[in-house]
Order: sequence, then structure tokens, then C-alpha cells
Amino acid sequence: MLMFEADPAHYQLCSVLGHCCEDTATVHLARHLPSGTLVAVKKFNMDKPKQEASLIQHEIILTRQLQHPNVLPYHAAFVSGPEVVVVSPLMAYGSCKDLLSSHFTDGLPELAIASILRDVLQGLDYVHRKGYIHRAIRASHILVSSCGRACLTGLRYACRIVEHGRWQRSVHSFPRSTACNLNWLSPEVLEQNLHGYNEKSDVYSIGMTACELANGVVPFVDTPTTLMLTEKVRGHAPQLLDHTTYLCDEDGGQQLGLHVHHADSGVGDSVASNMMQLKNMQQRRFSEPFHQFAELCLQRDPALRPSASQLLAHSFFKQCRQRHSDTFPTVPQLLHPVMPICDRRIDSQGNLQMSLQQKIILVSRSFISCANGIR
Repeated sequence: MLMFEADPAHYQLCSVLGHCCEDTATVHLARHLPSGTLVAVKKFNMDKPKQEASLIQHEIILTRQLQHPNVLPYHAAFVSGPEVVVVSPLMAYGSCKDLLSSHFTDGLPELAIASILRDVLQGLDYVHRKGYIHRAIRASHILVSSCGRACLTGLRYACRIVEHGRWQRSVHSFPRSTACNLNWLSPEVLEQNLHGYNEKSDVYSIGMTACELANGVVPFVDTPTTLMLTEKVRGHAPQLLDHTTYLCDEDGGQQLGLHVHHADSGVGDSVASNMMQLKNMQQRRFSEPFHQFAELCLQRDPALRPSASQLLAHSFFKQCRQRHSDTFPTVPQLLHPVMPICDRRIDSQGNLQMSLQQKIILVSRSFISCANGIR
């Protein structure tokens, strides 16, 4: 078993992979020099507000206590100057949010979603059995390894549901720094009433994440916060958008069919203004079990939602049981042409090399950023 030391000299930083935790942390691709293993090194800037520092401490302590194949582990955590450094396994495909932003803007393939959500539910069931509510399930908190295994992260917002050794029927604490997670939170968490909430609130977030992975954007993405809260409390659940739920006429205009009203889709005008996305939605077809799965998770009444362990037996995941078949595509195959970060793409100086496709994406992003700046 590899030992990852709490010594910054043992890690060669190769490149910056991105930023996370509301830009309080920078994620680096690094090489563990004693073993030559590629890892992710997350550096937290502790000059940030005290509340952020408390969340960081909570995440590190909790993550080090958990051990499950579908919960991202921390190999090491230590202080280096003004920064807290956390070493974790390299998840070569990055987050699901990265995949949606860079490659699958209309949503991931259903088979990939089924495999990813199955892994996430297995990790979430473990977290629940350990007595915690996650409270921040979203695409950016789901990381995918080079072999296609999904891991749950983002435990900085988690809270205990076990108090003094007793399992509480509900909790009433509202998550701190929730602005970034509002779209994924359940109605009962947002209501903050005397009934409180329990681990079933995470199941609602699973439903929101399923819509995010399928539609390419999180539900209510362009909806004002107050309206979003009202829609959720009233029981208006988002839906997977395909030819059965989102209909367009020949001119690209929307038709309100019998299946869904636009407000129920949870997707704002930014999607409606993109005619190409609308055509793709009209042409694609999600399976009936997938629609049923999302509908179950997004029940307004928490008592009607299945638990994470019950969801694992849902018919939507039958397709995942064929993963070991020679004819069943693997997650890396389903994510093609996305290339995972691996040793072959690190040069002799330890720098990350980009493929031609990635360079085109980077140039495109820069062009879009400049265009938006000009406007």
C-alpha cells in the first residue's frame, strides 16, 4: 500500500487543473515523487473568511473518517505556509460539471448517467449509513476516474443526523454558504420550517443532478431565486427534456403539449433561446425507467421518495448490470472523444500536454470570454 507523506517536497506540481470550493482552492495535477504516481493536490487559501476555513476543516476531518470506493478519499492533508494542502487520487475525467461544460453541453448519454448515478448512490448510501446528510449533491461534486468509476465529494456541507448516539427523525440546521447549492436543495431544506428534513433531502438532490446530467444544465438555471423557491415549494418538479416532454413546432417555437408545462422543466430562457439545443431535445429519447427514476427522486413529499439503497434496485439501473458484458460500452467509451489525464500526456518536465481538441476548446472559450467582455 502506497504511503503519501505530509511533506510538500514529495509532490511535484505539474499544472493547474482548475479551481473549486467557490475559488477558495486551486487544484493541481501533481506527481508523488517517491512512487511516481499522479495525484490531485488541492491548495486552500486560509486567508479567506473564517467561515470558509471552518468548512474546509470539517470536510477534511469527515472525509478522512470515511472509506468507500465511491467516496473520494484524501491520501494526506497538511499545512504548508498560509495554505492547507490536501492530496487525493487523480480523477482523470474531472467532474461531471467539467464534462458538461466542455464536451456534452446537451447532456451525457443515458448509459453513462446510469453508471455514474449508480456509483453515486452507492457512495451516498454509505454516507447515510454513517449518519450524515450530504446536502450538496451536484454535478461538480461528482468526479470520474480514468476507468469510469464515479466518486462523491463536496462533504464540506454535510451534517450529522445522529446525535448523542440516537438517530434523529429530522434535523433543522440550515447549511452555511448555500448560495451555490440552492438549485439542488430540496423544498423541505429551503422551507426551514418546524418539520425539518432528513436524508431523503439528498434523494431530491439526486433527482436534480439527474436532470442536470441529462439536460446539460441544472434546473432553474436562469430562474430568479425567489421564483425558484416558490416553484419547488409548490411541488413543480423539473423533468428530463426529450421529445416526450419538450416539444417544438417546425419554426423552432415551443409547443405546450399534454406532458409538461415549460415552467415544470426547470430550465430557463438560456436553453429556450438556443434552437440547436431545442432540436436535440426534440429528437432524443430517454427511457421510461429514467423518467420514472427522476420523478421518484423529485417527489414533493419526502416520505414518498425512496432511500438511496432502495433506488439502487430501480429498473433504471438494470442496464448497468450488463457492464461486464463484452458488448456493453464502458464509461470511457461512452465519454469518447474526451481523453482522461494519464501518464502519456505528461512531458519530461512534468507538464500536462493538451490534445488538439482541448486546444480548440481553450481557444473557443477565450474567444467567447473576449466577446462577452466587448459586449
